[in-house]
Parts: sequence; structure tokens; C-alpha cells
Amino acid sequence: MHSVPPGAESHFRVVIVSPVFERMSLLQRHRMVHTALGEELLESIHALTITSQTPTEWESNPIARESPACRGGSVKQERSPARQEPD
Repeated sequence: MHSVPPGAESHFRVVIVSPVFERMSLLQRHRMVHTALGEELLESIHALTITSQTPTEWESNPIARESPACRGGSVKQERSPARQEPD
């Protein structure tokens, strides 16, 4: 549902388990991952789902969250009535 070439890989899910995440908030963890990915996020990654846990957190719940369904966003699709500009 996007204007990308067929077979383009632009949606990713990463699971990172590291003691580095101890005493870090979820936001701090995600910022660290975003910083590490840097240019890839700007150029080739459209959607990214991050599971970032400490080893203790992973041991208590070793299940990565499912990626959310993509809602489209193709530039070729018409805007929904709720988003159209007033006449």
C-alpha cells in the first residue's frame, strides 16, 4: 500500500536485549537505537518496531511484540474525507 518498488524492504522489527539498557527509560533506549541506525532511518527505513529489554526483562517475558499493521499512506491514494481540506 505504499509507493515503493515491489519487493522493497522498508518495514523492520528489531529485538535488542542488552545490559546497557539497565536504568534507562524506554524512550532513552529507543533514542539509542535510532542514533545507531542514523542514516538508514533517514533513507531506507519507513517503519521500525523496537523491542529493547535488559536480560532480566527478556528472561521474564521472551516475546517480541508484533509489528503494527501498516495503514498505507501511498501518495497515489486519495485522502480520506476526514483529512480533506475544506472547500
